[in-house]
Amino acid sequence: MRAVQVTDLTGPDTALKLVEVPEPEPSHQLTPGAGVVIDVRAAGVSFPEVLQTRGLYQVKPALPFIPGSEVAGVVRSAPAGAAVRPGDRVAAFPMTGGFAEVAVAPAAITFPLPDRLDFRQGAGLILNYHTAYFSLRTRGRLSSGETVLVHGAAGGVGTAALQVARGLGARTIAVVSTDAKEAVARAAGADHVLRSDGPWKDEARALGGVDLVLDPVGGDRFTDSLRSLRPGGRAVVVGFTEGSIPEVRVNRLLLANTEIVGAGWGAYILGGWGSETADRCLRETARTLDELIAAGHVAPIVGASFPLEQAADALKLIESRAATGKIVLDVA
Repeated sequence: MRAVQVTDLTGPDTALKLVEVPEPEPSHQLTPGAGVVIDVRAAGVSFPEVLQTRGLYQVKPALPFIPGSEVAGVVRSAPAGAAVRPGDRVAAFPMTGGFAEVAVAPAAITFPLPDRLDFRQGAGLILNYHTAYFSLRTRGRLSSGETVLVHGAAGGVGTAALQVARGLGARTIAVVSTDAKEAVARAAGADHVLRSDGPWKDEARALGGVDLVLDPVGGDRFTDSLRSLRPGGRAVVVGFTEGSIPEVRVNRLLLANTEIVGAGWGAYILGGWGSETADRCLRETARTLDELIAAGHVAPIVGASFPLEQAADALKLIESRAATGKIVLDVA
């Protein structure tokens, strides 16, 4: 089969090679002998893959390896007891191995793909939308009627967070950097859009303040995120795509009874893999997302798409921070 491998750790320009390799066996590193074999139609591309080409991500497979943590496609085979069967359209989270014509994913993180979504949308469903729900509801304790501010609101996680928050009954404020990204955030359902290079903190406070900030960006803006919170508000840390990890004077938390909450969906699921807690989180999230999809609240916004052999271009687009929506590879 055709696949893209990371062969060294020199970055997206030189680390990726299109190769012919044997198809994977129907097993998985988490659940040996019990994986779902999927004929991949589309693969999601995310910031962790950029980091993996430089050896900077916490998951460091031995070289060479096939990157790609999420796919959509058609089930070729499934273990007994799985919720999917051969021929089903699915979205799945193989962790690695997604940039290929065939991938294997754990049955517990392989879900039927709703008819309303195409394969490209399915390739952006699990990582971004499970992260968004986990960050907003599980970790952020979002309630209907609250106000959410989303940084990086035109990206994959950002657009997912806007849609999920709206579906859960929240008012949404998007923070973006360009006119093009503003259009994407509005398409994702943002009630208000503010500019990251403007007085967004003051504008957010003028709108009544914020109950929850979702931040996948990090950097210097984090202190102003805390200042935008209402008393009792929560700032949920999802990532650091800006490149720097902020430091906080914790007295700010004391004075307004606010919180900083970490939201690592992968660490939560994989750290408790096979436990009832992790399985319950996966089931609850998938069930809620299916409801939000059926109600028309969730429909992944696909940005640029690339053929498999141009995976490096997809990663470079994400690294440049010019990407909007979900970036995908068209595999078949």
